[in-house]
Parts: sequence; C-alpha cells; structure tokens
Amino acid sequence: MTSTDTLSYQSGFANEYATEAVAGALPQHRNSPQRAPFDLYPELISGTAFTAARHENRRTWVYRRQPSVVSGRYAPYEQAVWTTGGDRSIALPPEPMRWGAIPLDAESGASAADFVDGMHTLAANGDAEAQSGVAAHVYLAGRSMGRRAFVNADGELLLVPQQGRLVITSELGVLEVAPGEIAVMPRGLVFKVALPDGLSRGYVCENYGAQFRLPELGPIGSNGLANARDFQAPVAAFEDADGAYEIVKKFGGRFWRAPMKQSPFNVVAWHGNLAPVKYDTANFMTIGSISFDHPDPSIFTVLTSPSDTPGAANCDFVIFPPRWLVMENTFRPPWYHRNLMSEFMGLVYGEYDAKPGGFKPGGASLHNMMVPHGPDEEAFDKASRADLKPQKLDNTLAFMFESRFRFIPTPWAMQSPVLDHAYADCWAGLKDQFKS
Repeated sequence: MTSTDTLSYQSGFANEYATEAVAGALPQHRNSPQRAPFDLYPELISGTAFTAARHENRRTWVYRRQPSVVSGRYAPYEQAVWTTGGDRSIALPPEPMRWGAIPLDAESGASAADFVDGMHTLAANGDAEAQSGVAAHVYLAGRSMGRRAFVNADGELLLVPQQGRLVITSELGVLEVAPGEIAVMPRGLVFKVALPDGLSRGYVCENYGAQFRLPELGPIGSNGLANARDFQAPVAAFEDADGAYEIVKKFGGRFWRAPMKQSPFNVVAWHGNLAPVKYDTANFMTIGSISFDHPDPSIFTVLTSPSDTPGAANCDFVIFPPRWLVMENTFRPPWYHRNLMSEFMGLVYGEYDAKPGGFKPGGASLHNMMVPHGPDEEAFDKASRADLKPQKLDNTLAFMFESRFRFIPTPWAMQSPVLDHAYADCWAGLKDQFKS
C-alpha cells in the first residue's frame, strides 16, 4: 500500500473526513476541474438513501485509478455455513442455549480457510432483503486473503476479534484490529483481511438494518459510554502492485465471485462520512450505580442500530469490560430476568461474573426473548454471601448482540460438538429457600 503512513488514523465516528495518499489528489470545490487531479476517476459510495436527513446521511467520494465497474462477470460461489436471515421453519424451544469455545482445529478446517471461507453463522433473525435484523457469526481462519477481496451488499459488519489480530485493507485505507478492539465495515465497501498472527477466531455481527451509530445519552448527559473521538478511521492508501484479484460479493443472501485485472484498493484520495472505523473497548467509560440495584445492560451500549420502534433496537452492541462494582445492599451480578430483547453473547477473554465456570472465551450463549436466565448456582451463592465492599472486575471482556427479534440458530450451530445440551442444569441446584 502507498500512503504517508499506511496505519495512520483519523479520529471520530461518522465525521466528515478528508484524506489523500498523494498531495493534491483531492479536488477542491472552489476550483473543481472537469477532470479530477492526476486523471483519477470520481466515484460516490452512498450508505444511505439520497434524501436521508442530513444528520443521518452517510456517503463518501472516492478518487481512484480505475472505477469499481471494471471487473469480470460474476459466477455463483457456494458458502455452506454462512447463511442469511432466520429460518422460521426451525422449531426452536424457548430454552437457553450455550456453546463452548468454537474449535480452531483440523476438523474445523480453519487452517486452510480465509476470513470469508471461515465464516460460520451461529444464529440469525430478520431478512436482509427487508433491511431488518442481524446475524451472529464466528470466523475460524488461518489464511490471509492475499489477492482476494470481499464486499457485502446485504449489511454492515461489526467485527470482534477474540484470538489473533486482523489487518483490514479497505478501499479507504488500512485498519489493524486486535482482541479488545472492534471494527465496523460499512455495507458495500470492498475489503480484505490478513492474519499476521496466524490461526484466528472472532465474532461478527452482520447488521441488515439501520447503520450502527452512537446511542443517545439521555439523563447520562454529555459524557460517558463510547466517545466519538475514540473511533479511528484510516487515511487514504492504495496498492501499487500489479496483478489480478478475485472479488467475492454477498448479494441477496447468495455469494458471487468475479475476476478483476487490477486491485480494487486503488483509491488515492477520499472525503466523506462513510468509512470503516475501529474502536478500543478500553476507552469505554462505564457508568455504574453507587447506591443499590444492578443497572440494566443498556448502560453498556457502545453502538446501536435503531428499528422503526423507538426504544426497541434492531441491534444494540453491548460490552461488559473491566469495571468497579460499588453498589450498596444489592446483588452484584445481573438479576434473574426475562427480556423483550433477545441476547446473543460472547466472551473475548477472562471470566464472566454471572457464569464463572461455564462460559468460555471463544464460546457463545443465546437467551431469546422471554427466556428466563441469570447467574448460575455458583455465582448466586457467592454473590449472596459476598462482603458488600467495592469490587474490581478485571481482565474480562464479554459482549452482547441484543436484538428486538428472535435469534434462530443454524443447523451448523445445532449440530456443533460444543453445543452444551446440559446448559440448563447450571440452575438445577437453586432450591426453594423461602422461610416464613
């Protein structure tokens, strides 16, 4: 890649960025020429409808060596375990579900797979064609994409690495994302993934609905949770090496591939507010109670994709990072609860306080709408007897993809050898302790 510094970043979320890999490549409005500087091709990438409200409108102008229309014809490309939307024909009992760490071994085929071929759908809901709902995936990969690129026309991707760094080369520049960080790749943007640490695993939320954005803070005020300045977008960078590429496209729930004689990463300059970003979860400012009662998980929301019903998100991305527990006269883990929202949860590293022994990094759990769940027997007993003094939860990072829609596991997930069929037993020892 050619740039002043390939891994330089610009700060802010959905900011109006302007960047050029070659000085003078970005046209200026006051004297915009009939032909772009250096005979580059202008191209507009619109991430929202043209007439979307100004504060919601996302688009980016790119100035590239060849336009993206220059490619070969597309042919079908089979992806057996990356599925789109929920299959409502599956009869799913209203029970909690849990998976152990998804294996990274020879049987999984991870060592031979790149980011695209290593994507496995665990659960999904909604409909990409209706631009509603999300899918929860896990990627198991051991090979960089090389001269291969990917573009998703069905939704944006929120990437949560769990093992191994990702170096994401996009049309707009390069991001390096490590476990503990996340990245958001806009719908329709071309990118590829390199794996500098070899065998890698992580989680992906494929969002078919409204784009992720920072949640409103309401009574919290002007500070707290995730701050826009901590999101980083890449500076312009382009590939100078000659050689053919294969481009894989996800379109209408199906996959297609086409040859390209040139690199799709040929953008010399760009400006706009539709861009890939990365975020370090260590910068999240947690908000906690200092009096009583465990607060709702909404106070841990990093990004939200709203639905057409205010207050009921298409998807909330929530994290449970290191934090102080300083509530008085209260139960410290989450209460037992049944929610309207459905919760797909993963663990990046450490231990989750409500399931200290049973929830493993690289694993997942699913608690659909109105399915009762909460701390297991061990966590309840420990929390009920604990000395109520300030406690630091450290070296832990769990997250949730929370949706107003029911998640439906895929056949691959239901047949997984790490599906915990005895998960519900973790509450079996909770006896009637009523004393009149």
